[in-house]
Amino acid sequence: MRFLRSEIRGWCGCAAVLAALSLTPCRPGAAQEDPGRFDVRTAGVTLTSGVYYLDAWVEYRLSTDARDALDAGVPLTFDLDVEFIDPRWYWTDETVGRLTQSYQLQFHALSERYIVLNLNSEEQNTFATLFSALNFLGRIGELPLIDAALLNPNNVYDIRIRTLLRVEAVPDPWGFLAFWRRDWSLRSEWYRWRMQD
Repeated sequence: MRFLRSEIRGWCGCAAVLAALSLTPCRPGAAQEDPGRFDVRTAGVTLTSGVYYLDAWVEYRLSTDARDALDAGVPLTFDLDVEFIDPRWYWTDETVGRLTQSYQLQFHALSERYIVLNLNSEEQNTFATLFSALNFLGRIGELPLIDAALLNPNNVYDIRIRTLLRVEAVPDPWGFLAFWRRDWSLRSEWYRWRMQD
């Protein structure tokens, strides 16, 4: 009899816990969804043989929807925007130079490799994992930006960069798939600094 009472108490306790859990609000898929993030961590330029070169580190984390689209064969296009700015206290800043470096990331299902294509130079690299491909995209080294002769040596310039995922670059046949259940475009904030001699 004593055993039966303790067993009943145990079942009542379990029922109370289950009832409490059922009252907890839960959004389906909330734990699995990742909104993604693009973040420029560091950036700087160096002057070599009369040309300014960019070195930067960008952290890329794709959203869940973007990863699903990529795994289904949808190519993703990444733009790196760089601007040279003449800051003016008496008027709005003037953009004196602009460059966009574009890359395409695609998953090749047959080889199970991730392909990164430089759309400016058509150089191609392949990677075994998405992490390796995104790490390669985020490590920008000695990217030629602008000839120093095009800048006024008496001016002090700011440089700013940002990176973004161009959804509109996806081919039209993919536009009607379920990946478009929400906007999965991503972009970083502008990263701006004063150029030093």
